[in-house]
Amino acid sequence: MPCILPVSDLRNYNEVLQKVSEDAPVFLTKNGRGCYVVIDINEYERMVAELKLKHSLEEGERSAEQNGWMMAADVRKKYEV
Repeated sequence: MPCILPVSDLRNYNEVLQKVSEDAPVFLTKNGRGCYVVIDINEYERMVAELKLKHSLEEGERSAEQNGWMMAADVRKKYEV
């Protein structure tokens, strides 16, 4: 069950932060509407890495569609060290 609190609870921010854990963000509302999310730093870093990976994969797919696809053997040859 999600933890949803009014933003005014941040007056006691230690209590709010204790409720935050990986895979368990705290949602803060303002005037009854969702406004902020407090998440664990590990969760944040995972989300950023996931977005970067997704962006790179989409960029690669666009490039392949524009310039043609390469066979796996050709890629290995091209980037062989």
